[in-house]
Amino acid sequence: MLSWLNECLWADWIWFPEGFGWMDLKDPDVILPQLPDLWAFIPVAIFFVAIRPIFERCVAIPLASLLGVRDKNRVRPHLNPLLEAHYCSSSKHPTQSSLEKLSKQTDFSVRQVQRWFKQRRNQDRPSKIKKFQEASWRFTFYFFAFFAGLATLIDKPWFYNMKRMWDNFPKMPLLPSQYWYYMIELGFYVSLLVSVASDVKRKDFKEQIVHHFATIVLIGFSWLVNYIRGGTLIMLAHDAADYLMESAKMFNYAGWKRTCNFIFIVFAVVFIITRLVIFPFCIIHATMVYPMTLYKPFFGFYFFNGLLLLLLMLHIFWAGLIIRMIIKFLPGNNIVEDERSDKEETESEDEDGSGDHNRTLKNGHIHNGHAPLNNNRQKLD
Repeated sequence: MLSWLNECLWADWIWFPEGFGWMDLKDPDVILPQLPDLWAFIPVAIFFVAIRPIFERCVAIPLASLLGVRDKNRVRPHLNPLLEAHYCSSSKHPTQSSLEKLSKQTDFSVRQVQRWFKQRRNQDRPSKIKKFQEASWRFTFYFFAFFAGLATLIDKPWFYNMKRMWDNFPKMPLLPSQYWYYMIELGFYVSLLVSVASDVKRKDFKEQIVHHFATIVLIGFSWLVNYIRGGTLIMLAHDAADYLMESAKMFNYAGWKRTCNFIFIVFAVVFIITRLVIFPFCIIHATMVYPMTLYKPFFGFYFFNGLLLLLLMLHIFWAGLIIRMIIKFLPGNNIVEDERSDKEETESEDEDGSGDHNRTLKNGHIHNGHAPLNNNRQKLD
């Protein structure tokens, strides 16, 4: 039974166009991608997980100090077991009736209870230093990954004519630069999934998980069936904008508003060009439309392009957020606000219930989990 399932799973007609199969990847005269080689991503991922805290402590923190990143002094709420129990087990944003009930149980006024919950929520929010550490780590990887990928592809004919990615398919030789590009990218995205529990959680947390998982599956699948050329182009298109976004965050945390604003505008332009123009109209066209003129459709064709379309939908989702931020950013001279992040609550907010109401408006419960437009005060978080 297991043998039959294994044969069905790895049947040539599922993963390759008619006339091709796994035996085409067994040519002894050509270096081709093999499944055992893929496991090299595991030590790479372990290396990234191990080196990250060292980088954040020895590089990111001194850099944050150099750029002037400072955390606000947060008022710690006094210990109250009853309020703490409600905060941890019931709700971090108690309703008006709950506030009144807690007020009677603790002999606090409703306003004092509200203030305690605000201070407690602020205590749980990640510090600016922690956000800077994460942004600087991702910036460092994406920066070097993009330019290393560019160096890998700049002299390849399929970089300029993407239809050439199918030349001599599937017996396209694997180059050492392509091998390491793949292993490093795959290892990094696996490390992001491993560290996701300790990272700052933003409102697009689920979308980020879907993106990372789809990227890992896409990289692994393209390796197995030797879509290496297309895979490297996809990774390069994604890395092109990511390091700009992370650098904008870093300068925002440092309070360099003009620098942050400028980099964010450059990021938005690069993101739209690479993710909404080059990715769908060049790369997906070369993987979905052009192959139809060469081969009959097969399951692997639909699977690969289905993952690409999933990534494209995420790109459109994030592009909408970027455009919304730019619309709010352009009329004023303030800094851009990342709508994926919660803003820290201040003691000056109304404490008669309107503060929580305003927070609901800012971080409102809409289907995509992001805040609706609110005001022109903006901050890239």
